[in-house]
Amino acid sequence: MGLQGKAALVGAAQYKPEKYQSAPRMFHLEQVADLATLALADAGLSLADVDGLIVPSAQFHEAGMFVPAMAGEYLGVRLNFAEVVDLGGASSVAMAWRAAAAIEMGLCDTVVCVIPARMAPASAHDDHVAEVMRASRFGGHSTRYGAPEAEMDLPYGHMAQNTGYAMIAQRYAATHGYDAAALARICVDQRFNACHNPDAMFFGQPITVDDVLNSRMVAEPLRMLEIVMPVAGGGALVLTRSDKARGCKHRPVHIVGCGEHVHSKSPTYAADMLATPIGPASRKAFEMSGYRPSDMHMAQVYDCYTITVMLTLEDAGFCAKGDGLRFLRENDFTFKGNFPMNTHGGQLSFGQTGSAGGMTQVIEAMHQIQGRAGARQLSRHDLAYVSGTGGVMSEQGALVLKGAE
Repeated sequence: MGLQGKAALVGAAQYKPEKYQSAPRMFHLEQVADLATLALADAGLSLADVDGLIVPSAQFHEAGMFVPAMAGEYLGVRLNFAEVVDLGGASSVAMAWRAAAAIEMGLCDTVVCVIPARMAPASAHDDHVAEVMRASRFGGHSTRYGAPEAEMDLPYGHMAQNTGYAMIAQRYAATHGYDAAALARICVDQRFNACHNPDAMFFGQPITVDDVLNSRMVAEPLRMLEIVMPVAGGGALVLTRSDKARGCKHRPVHIVGCGEHVHSKSPTYAADMLATPIGPASRKAFEMSGYRPSDMHMAQVYDCYTITVMLTLEDAGFCAKGDGLRFLRENDFTFKGNFPMNTHGGQLSFGQTGSAGGMTQVIEAMHQIQGRAGARQLSRHDLAYVSGTGGVMSEQGALVLKGAE
């Protein structure tokens, strides 16, 4: 049971990350059309081929309902499969496997998954913008009447992502110990990768472990360089039938395993903050694929914080539970190293493009497998593990990708 590798990733596009102040403002519908067109051109397909569409619902500027119908109408396509995904940073991984499943089931032939993440033009009297701005002050936590976190989290100082991930890091320290220098190596190695990626926000700006340890403490024990910088951007993926994929421009990349797990929204309600959803999600993905963590040629791990990366490596099975610090000390995570990870720089150094941040990991895995990663291209690049994380380690997904023979 599960995916049979009969659908493939064939094209992608993403905006170069930019600071919000300097990035152009575009309506989300404009971004959907632009990114979809670019991704289809990358694949060698056109809008005439599209009969499936997956978009986000959260914070979509033009509407909060009927978003796929509105976007399909704007694109001028007729859809046999339409979906919205609202899993935060796990949305891109979730979109990819849903598209593959729909294609394998015969519901549609070609699906575009797109997440716009540039700011839209707004009127000063736009109620939607005001609501988004209110929520952003608390890191996306809902302030609406009746929301559990509005009653049980925010009044007690548990707000935004920094506090949640710091709480998880402190729990890890109490249970397994803590080595800030080991975690800093994630930042340093990924920055090395970003310095070989001209599209990365921090291209040409290498850092050292001391730079990380001397950066400002934000939420103990997490320092500034261990936390992503949100930027404007957006991305799109194109998936199609395997037989059709063989006629596309680049090597087809098959989704041979997937998994997803959601255990809560707030770590306040997690039974065990160190038993993350990526564990069951990854086990399902590897089981479905028939591969093991040790078989992977690369890992593109969602990296909103360094603690996210270490827990993902543990729970996905790349190292034992509680052994993450040793694993970080003993491995080289650069594209030249023995464990290539986030070879584009990761969101810590490429930039976190809002809810589209996780798409950078999917696109990098695809480009590596296709042999299109430029200066950071891996010599072994047939198999990739990709993870996505939404909220505060609350909703997570995993993919195993394989290049066509």
